[in-house]
Amino acid sequence: MVKDHITVWDSCLAIIRRNVNTQSYKTWFEPIKPVRLDETALTIQVPNKFFYEWLEEHYVSLLKTTIRKELGDKGRLEYQILVGQLEDQARQNRQARQRQDSGYQTSSTATADQHGFSTESIKNPFVIPGIKKVKINPNLNPNYIFDSYIEGDCNRLARSAGQAIAKKPGATSFNPLVVYGSTGLGKTHLAQAIGNEIVNTLPGKNVLYVSAENFTNQFIQSLKNNAVNDFVNFYQLIDVLILDDIQFLSNKHKTQEIFFHIFNQLHQSGKQIILTSDRPPKDLEDVEDRLISRFKWGLTADLQAPDLETRMAILEAKMKQEGVKLPGEVIEFMCYHSQSKIRELEGALISLIAHSSLNQKEVDMDLAREVVKNFVSQINKEITVPFIQDLVAEHFKVSVDTLSGKTRKRSIVIARQLSMFLAKKLTDKSLKSIGELFGGRDHSTVIYSCKTVQDLMETDVVFKDTVIELEKKIKLSLNEH
Repeated sequence: MVKDHITVWDSCLAIIRRNVNTQSYKTWFEPIKPVRLDETALTIQVPNKFFYEWLEEHYVSLLKTTIRKELGDKGRLEYQILVGQLEDQARQNRQARQRQDSGYQTSSTATADQHGFSTESIKNPFVIPGIKKVKINPNLNPNYIFDSYIEGDCNRLARSAGQAIAKKPGATSFNPLVVYGSTGLGKTHLAQAIGNEIVNTLPGKNVLYVSAENFTNQFIQSLKNNAVNDFVNFYQLIDVLILDDIQFLSNKHKTQEIFFHIFNQLHQSGKQIILTSDRPPKDLEDVEDRLISRFKWGLTADLQAPDLETRMAILEAKMKQEGVKLPGEVIEFMCYHSQSKIRELEGALISLIAHSSLNQKEVDMDLAREVVKNFVSQINKEITVPFIQDLVAEHFKVSVDTLSGKTRKRSIVIARQLSMFLAKKLTDKSLKSIGELFGGRDHSTVIYSCKTVQDLMETDVVFKDTVIELEKKIKLSLNEH
């Protein structure tokens, strides 16, 4: 059977789908289009340069493996980046749609002076009436910066896009940038970090952060004061508009209409728009379709709950900021049990510090348990290392004593390393404590074992399935006891 570019790429996707999570697959592989196959070279089309660079940085090994599996050892991958005339035509079509949908004549793109308003006379919604207008206050929290926004798999796409925007606001493919996720995952922090970076590096840019609720209240006041034109013209002066919690525009049709026109004017003028939401644009309720379609023009990036390692990095950064130190086992315990929200984790840390200071108690595991139970609805049932050892030993048909022994037989070593990996992931034990339960091994052995298992999971689908199966079995078995 003669292979063509579509068949080869479909076969590659089948392998890729088994080796990446669903969200990553949808974001980075579904948009790719196979273009042609020249003997051992498959050409694929990607949307832009950023997309290509991301694939090369994060998935080059996986792509290399799959291509060679399909095309042989000489198989290679070539990229075609969608640029030039295609982007220009797309931009022209987009602008034509904007003019058609807006309901305004072409003259609506005129400047404030052409409308009969001088810049000095435009009212700033953030200035108290009667006080002379000063330079626009961006309304940003100076503590929300990229340095304190810890990167992990849960937020890497959104953070990378944010950094690209901060360097060239309005000049990237990410306009608008829509960041969505559950409460407490860092949407506002990221959005304001972009704003703060622009303020610090591009002082000539007018940056403004405003919540959708405040935006609505400002618009209502402008209606009462017959100052809607002033309101619109003020927002047209903004170079980077950050609108937080756009889900609050739901069912506010007049506010949606005015924001629709402001959005159009800013976007046509090459200004940057950054939006946050607690859900993806397609799931916004009682928001006009024409607005939702515009929210989809740029990049939509979700923030997921951080994994254990990312939570630990976030907590340690917060500890450094607060100037405190905690025992390693306390950090692991807090991060293991605060699994859903970053804000919840930071709140638990502050409470722990307060309890320690006010009650003159040393921070230990007992105090950590007392504090954490007030922040999570239910402390997870305790999974013990011996419990994990029993189930892993049973799966590999070896004795528990063998896992703690000194044998270097490969099957035993893999079982031992897998046990350590699951112990680190599923218990609140410190690395040192886990090592001691495996024949007195040190923490570096545990770290090495976890890394080995992680690497095997990325390259061996069968082994990855075994790990997932054992993890489920441990949790299910625990619930039965």
